[in-house]
Amino acid sequence: MGSVNASSPIPLRTTPAMAPAAKSATPRLRVDNVTLQYKTPSGGTFTALEKVSFEVPDQQFAVLVGPSGCGKSSLLYLTAGLAEPTSGDIYVGGQQVDGPGADRGMVFQGYTLFPWLTVRKNIEFGLKRRGMPTAERKEIVEFYLNEVGLRRFADNYSKQLSGGMMQRVAIARALANDPQILLMDEPFGALDSQTRLQMQQLLLKVWEHSKKTVLFVTHDIDEAILLGDRIFVMGARPGRIKEVLDVPIGRPRNLDMVMDPEFIRMKRTIFHQLHDGPDGHTD
Repeated sequence: MGSVNASSPIPLRTTPAMAPAAKSATPRLRVDNVTLQYKTPSGGTFTALEKVSFEVPDQQFAVLVGPSGCGKSSLLYLTAGLAEPTSGDIYVGGQQVDGPGADRGMVFQGYTLFPWLTVRKNIEFGLKRRGMPTAERKEIVEFYLNEVGLRRFADNYSKQLSGGMMQRVAIARALANDPQILLMDEPFGALDSQTRLQMQQLLLKVWEHSKKTVLFVTHDIDEAILLGDRIFVMGARPGRIKEVLDVPIGRPRNLDMVMDPEFIRMKRTIFHQLHDGPDGHTD
C-alpha cells in the first residue's frame, strides 16, 4: 500500500457518516473529506491521509500519482471497502461505501488469480457466484478472452502464464463483472519495462472499448499521463491532493504520444509538483 504502516495498524473511526449532498449530476466516485489515521505501537497516532476530497465523473480514467508513502494505495483500498476511513466518506454511484461490493472491481499489483482455476474459470468466477446462466457467462468470458488476447490460453493455469498474462486475466476478470468503477493499484509495477509498455497499450485499447470509470494508482509520471484523463497529484506526510490536472491530449492514444510537446510539458509540471514541498520547498 502507498501509506507507511505501523505494526498491526488499527484504523480509527471518529464520526458517523453524513448523507451526500444532493447534486444535479452524481459523480461515479466521490471522496468527501477523508482522513485515515493509525495507532502506533507507542500509543500515538500516524496520519496517512488528511482531508482528501475529489470527484470522478462517469467514464473518466482518473489517476492518483505520488511518491511512495503518500497514501495513494490506502485511498484505493478505502474506496474498495477493504478498510474504513477515520473520518469522511466515500460514495460510488451515490451510495456510501461501507465494505467490499460488486460495484467495485479491483486489480492489485500482485498476481491474485486462483491457481486451481484455468484462465477461463478465473474470468468466469464472479459471474458464476452471482448465479448468471451458463450461456450468458460463456458469452461474456469469450468476449474478454478476445479483449485481452488470451483465447489461446483459455484452458491454461496461472503457473503456465507470464506476469503480464496473469495481469491480463485479472483485468478481464474485473471487467467481466461489469463494476461501476475499476480500481487499479499499480497493476504493472512488478513487470519488466517492455511488458509494462505492452500492458499499458492493452489497457488503452480495452478502455477505449469499455469506457469504464477507472481510478488508477501509480508513481510513474509517464504512465499517469499516457493513461489518464485527469491526474490527482498527491503529496506525502500526510497524504493530500496537491494538484488536479486535466490531460490535454486527445484519444485514442498510443505509446508515441510520449514525444508530444504537451506530454513533455505536463510531465515537467507533475515532476515539479512531486519534488516540491507543500510550501514550494524541495522535500
